[in-house]
Amino acid sequence: MTAVLALAVFVVAFFFIATEKADKVKVVLVASALMAVLRLVPGNEVFFSEHAGIDWNVIFLLFGMMIIVGIVKQTGIFDYLAIWAAKKARGRPYRLMVMLMGITAIASPVLDNVTTIMLVAPVTIVVCNRLRIPAQPYLIAEVLASNIGGAATLIGDPPNIIIGSRAGLTFTDFLVHMAPVVVVVFALFVLFTRVLFRSSFRYHPEHVASVMALQERRAITDPAMLRRCMAVFVVVVAGFSMHTVLHLDPAIVAMVGAGLMLMVTGADVGDVLREVEWRTLVFFMGLFVMVAGLVHTGVIETIGTWAVQGFADNYFLAATALLFGSSALGAFFDNIPYVATMSPVVEGMVAEAPDAGTGQALWWAFALGADFGGNGTAVAASANVVAIGIAARSGHRISFWQFTRYGIVVTLLTTALAWVYVWLRYFT
Repeated sequence: MTAVLALAVFVVAFFFIATEKADKVKVVLVASALMAVLRLVPGNEVFFSEHAGIDWNVIFLLFGMMIIVGIVKQTGIFDYLAIWAAKKARGRPYRLMVMLMGITAIASPVLDNVTTIMLVAPVTIVVCNRLRIPAQPYLIAEVLASNIGGAATLIGDPPNIIIGSRAGLTFTDFLVHMAPVVVVVFALFVLFTRVLFRSSFRYHPEHVASVMALQERRAITDPAMLRRCMAVFVVVVAGFSMHTVLHLDPAIVAMVGAGLMLMVTGADVGDVLREVEWRTLVFFMGLFVMVAGLVHTGVIETIGTWAVQGFADNYFLAATALLFGSSALGAFFDNIPYVATMSPVVEGMVAEAPDAGTGQALWWAFALGADFGGNGTAVAASANVVAIGIAARSGHRISFWQFTRYGIVVTLLTTALAWVYVWLRYFT
């Protein structure tokens, strides 16, 4: 009964989020309150369990990076990069989109996709404003690219960190097994965007001419502050890359970096805090509680168990179910709590595998499905929610369905390609 009740609350809330009949922050707050009042989530765990409640590591990672981005923004570097990108692309819409997607996909495996979006999205909005073109298609394309690119490494996508920890997989393991398919999928995705966003490629010669005449160096308002910011930022990037060696969670790295940047730049704390996407952080907290209701009542585990039952010794069929099941479920339940919940189920399947190679194939199928499923809907991954929040704050609102109608198509395409990869590499 409790499982049915939790699922009903989640489905109704998701309906209001998807149809935008009510403000999504209000919806998740009401839904999470219902989960607590109806005792579908234990209060002593929701606030203290990262696997079955609010994942504060994600919240503080976002918070720390929002502070860093808010400080860096004051130097004028985003305007500089926007003008530089527009001039390099000579204002050609598709060329500009490819350039921005390439930057995003290359940075995501190193910085993680959420951080990358927080840095690239403001640049995108500035350059689109300069060229007088809608920013929404470019932001959506970047998010899709970040979720694909982030799948390549252990730290590129939050679900990978969870899987790596549970399965004992290293940074090198992810590079060897995930990076090859990610490179191929991204290359095909770049070509596909030419068709997917074809109606959005508008070229305005008069606006391009005005941008080409700009001197990007003049956009830097405080060179000394920028140098200090970049010094701290290099330390933060190094911390992200070495967090497993340093035994520091990425959230700690982000918060330390935010504190250092505040100190070395002397930025006004009040001004910086106004740049924080508080609505996005609250939305995430409410969403985590909603999913926690499904976790505690056994809904997600039951769905996952159904998805992988009945395969006997057919491990290719099991890998297929994990890949497509994770892609579908991760698209609707947010892939971070989904992966945290399903990892023990996959671990049990791996333990029954006849050899280590087959067992690892199940982990890679699980990771690819969860990562690529993050493109499925507007709430499927952290990067999606962050980008939509930044867009709304800048006056370029992206609706749930505007994002999702592109995301679903890309998810189907990338998951199918991942299935071919898993079959060819591990089962032939």
